[in-house]
Amino acid sequence: MQKKGVLFVFSGPSGVGKGTIKERLFKEFEGKIAFSVSATTREPREGEVDGKDYFFIDRQEFERRVENNEFLEYAEFAGNRYGTPRSYVTGLLNQGMDVLLEIDVQGALQVKERMPECVSIFILPPSFEVLEKRLRGRGTETEEKICVRLETACHELTYASSYDYQIVNGGTIEEAYAQLREIYLTCTKQN
Repeated sequence: MQKKGVLFVFSGPSGVGKGTIKERLFKEFEGKIAFSVSATTREPREGEVDGKDYFFIDRQEFERRVENNEFLEYAEFAGNRYGTPRSYVTGLLNQGMDVLLEIDVQGALQVKERMPECVSIFILPPSFEVLEKRLRGRGTETEEKICVRLETACHELTYASSYDYQIVNGGTIEEAYAQLREIYLTCTKQN
């Protein structure tokens, strides 16, 4: 009998370094861990592929799936609906693949309620000041967007203790990744 995969729920405020440490995990454990693909009602952007970047569906189909409890979590953002298809995730898990779901706090709480066996990991900045400096240092967003991201971060940080694990990304990326790697190995019993 094939061993079932483990679902990891990964959250943290914008600018905390989630993407960088997540990519290292995917590179090291390629073929053992998959990234979850979300469904959305928004139109595909240039170069996006249905089933790879997102599952693109219309609002009526999205609402039908909500009514049929087909999402592990779902939300509305900027006038579009987004959700994690339950069958996609459970299909991968049943094939023995571990799955990483990078989502916001509200989505993570929904997933924890629907799949309490998931492993939840929250990435924290060493301080709010460091987070603000990182966001401003990117130089990619307006002052208004930075303020919105910081306000969102304040809210998200209050939920960190609701997660199974917290990793402070305050030293080097290598240190934060070492913690994530140890959690992954412990939870999947891989060596």
